[in-house]
Amino acid sequence: MTLVPGATFRMGDERFYPEEGPVHAVAVDGFWIDEHPVTTAEFARFVDATGYVTAAEIAPDPAQYPDADPDLLVPGSVVFQKTAGPVDVRDVTNWWLWAPGASWRHPEGPGSNVAEREQHPVVHVAYADAEAYASWAGKVLPTEAEWELAARGGLDGAAFAWGDEMAPGGRTMANYWQGEFPWQNVLGDGHERTSPVGAFRPNGHGLYDMAGNVWEWTSDYFRHEHPVDAAKPCCVPHNPRVDDAAQSLVAGEPGAHISRRVIKGGSYLCAPSYCLRFRPAARQSETVDTSTGHIGFRCARRPSTPQKPLVTHQRKEH
Repeated sequence: MTLVPGATFRMGDERFYPEEGPVHAVAVDGFWIDEHPVTTAEFARFVDATGYVTAAEIAPDPAQYPDADPDLLVPGSVVFQKTAGPVDVRDVTNWWLWAPGASWRHPEGPGSNVAEREQHPVVHVAYADAEAYASWAGKVLPTEAEWELAARGGLDGAAFAWGDEMAPGGRTMANYWQGEFPWQNVLGDGHERTSPVGAFRPNGHGLYDMAGNVWEWTSDYFRHEHPVDAAKPCCVPHNPRVDDAAQSLVAGEPGAHISRRVIKGGSYLCAPSYCLRFRPAARQSETVDTSTGHIGFRCARRPSTPQKPLVTHQRKEH
């Protein structure tokens, strides 16, 4: 892990997407954070030690999904499938598919494996899976403010984790989509899907993959915008976090009863022409039961974090 010094910084951005604003000052105490996302190999050690079974490996509860096709209520996860040509990018079902049997062990579904992806970020982990790993490791998931401070690497106010240019000198700085999403990827970064952790330069704090590769869970519930800036320096929020799940609910939409957490960092599916979210301030909401092939996580530790696992995991039965 790497120590991120405490700081007061300008959180958010008003140049890109509305949910990233308004820009406001926050103060965060120093903390430690993993140098890179949790890898498949690290997650496998956790599973071997505890017998833990992820959400994707357990059939969904029909009571939680009353309108779902019963034939689809089987263990599985959501996978990306490149389209044959241009499609309506307003409809995500053009490229996201429910894949029975997909999980962290089988990222693209049955027939795929992680034999050569031990050092890639683990994917197909729901929020509870990430939290369980963090607990076992004696760590926690970072808050949104902690994650963003770490991602900025000391460059307060910069658009990207490395500065204000997306590709300085023509150099690709992260694993993101180059080309026309979701059908043409010219692989300017050399990676079709996830990349090994550490494949790109670290930021100013020595942290890898704080942009692109995989989205990362944070512990904050999602709210649609940041609070306004404090009127006085004495009122700057200190170690802010959003603990109210009710704020994250979206009435009138499928899964309206399922809370949402903030994910940060963008992924290998972020295309500048469609999803310019491989930036420190970028943020999206994700339902806590969701697992996909482009969401992972990393852990943090604060001075007050217990140094032993917080829970004992027992094997779950399908």
